[in-house]
Amino acid sequence: MQLRYSFRLDPTPGQRIALARAFGCARVVFNDALAARRQAHADGLPFISDGELSKHVITEAKQRPDRVWLGEVSAVVLQQALADACMAYRNFFASLRGRRKGPKIAAPRFRSRKDNRQAIRFTRNARFKVGEKLTLPKIGDIAVRWSRRLPSVPSSVTVIKDAAGRYFASFVVEVDRQPLPPVESETGIDLGLGHFAVLADGRKIDSPRFLRRAEKKLGALQKALSRKQKGSSNRAKARIKVARQHARVADARREFHHQESTRMVRENQAIFVEDLAVNGLARTRLAKSVHDAGWSAFTAMLEYKAKLYGRTFARIDRFFPSSKLCSACGTLAGQMPPAVREWDCSCGAHHDRDVNAAINILAAGRAERLNACGGRVRPSLAVAQADEAGSRGSAAA
Repeated sequence: MQLRYSFRLDPTPGQRIALARAFGCARVVFNDALAARRQAHADGLPFISDGELSKHVITEAKQRPDRVWLGEVSAVVLQQALADACMAYRNFFASLRGRRKGPKIAAPRFRSRKDNRQAIRFTRNARFKVGEKLTLPKIGDIAVRWSRRLPSVPSSVTVIKDAAGRYFASFVVEVDRQPLPPVESETGIDLGLGHFAVLADGRKIDSPRFLRRAEKKLGALQKALSRKQKGSSNRAKARIKVARQHARVADARREFHHQESTRMVRENQAIFVEDLAVNGLARTRLAKSVHDAGWSAFTAMLEYKAKLYGRTFARIDRFFPSSKLCSACGTLAGQMPPAVREWDCSCGAHHDRDVNAAINILAAGRAERLNACGGRVRPSLAVAQADEAGSRGSAAA
C-alpha cells in the first residue's frame, strides 16, 4: 500500500526564492488551463483535450514573451500542475454524472498567489535525489529534518508551503503490510465531546480540546492583526503569528490522534466505530467543538493503520441506536436527550450512556462481520446477550 511520509524542510533564502518562482509558474499553468477550457466552452467550441491543452499552456507558452519565464523551472512541475487541472475537471464531470462518491463538487476555481497553501510536485521523471539532503531540479540541495528512514524509494515528492511559512516535503512511498501478532481483544469506540473516545471495556479518553485551550492567545493575536494597516509589513508579520499559532494547535491534535490510534490498533484485533455525520454536526452550535475533536482525521488514521498492521476496522451505520439500546437485554429506550448521561433499563440494568454505546457498537460490528462470513443477514435489535455485554479481556491483562 502507498503512504505519505512528511518531513520539514529548511531552504536557504535563495532556495525560497526558487521555490516561490516554481509555485508561481505552477499556479499560472493551472490558471491558464482553466481559462482556456472556460473560453472554449463560452465560445461553443469542442472540449480541449489534455494533449492540446499541454501544447497550448506549456510548449507554446514558453515561446511567448509574456510566458518565457516558464522555462526557468522544471518542466515536470508544469506538467503536474496541468495534470491537477485535468484531474479537477474529470472529478467535476464525474460528480455531475453521479459517478463520484460523496457530495457534489463545484467546477475548478482559479488559484491565487494569496492562497494559504502552495505546493508543487516532482515525479521520478524529474530525477530528484534523496540523500542527506533533498536535491530538486533548478532549486538545489535542500536541508531536510529526517525523523525516520524512508521504507522504499519514493515515487514522487510534493513540496508544500503552509500558511505559517513552513516548508515540507511529502514523499509517496510503497509500504509492505506489517501484520502484528494477533490478540484476542476487540473494541467498539464511541466518539464524543465530553470525552474524546469511550471504549467498550469502559476506558474513557479525555478530550484535550487543543483549540479551546489556545483561544485566549489566538484572540490576542487576532486582535493585534486587526489593528494593523492592510497591506503593511506589520500586518504580514501579525498574520504569520496567527497562522503559526493555528499550526501549533493542528500539530498537537495530529500528534494526539497518532498516539491514540496506534495504541488502539496494537491492543485490539478488531475496531468498530460509528459513522458520524461530521458535516451535519459542523453546522450546529457545536461546530467549534466538533472541529476541535477532529473525529474524521482520527477514524481515517484508524482505518489505514488497521489495514497496514493486519487488523479489522469497520464503521457502524450512523442510524444505529447505540445510546438508546440496552446492551444487556436489547430493549430500545425512548427519547434520550444529550443531557442524559446515565439511564436505567426496565430489565434493571444501569447504564453509562457512552460505555453502553461503545458496547453496542462492538456487538453490532461483530454481527456485521458474521454477515460477511455467511451468518444472519438481518440481525435483530438484541445485538448483545446478557453474558456478552462487555468486550473480551485484553491480551495484556
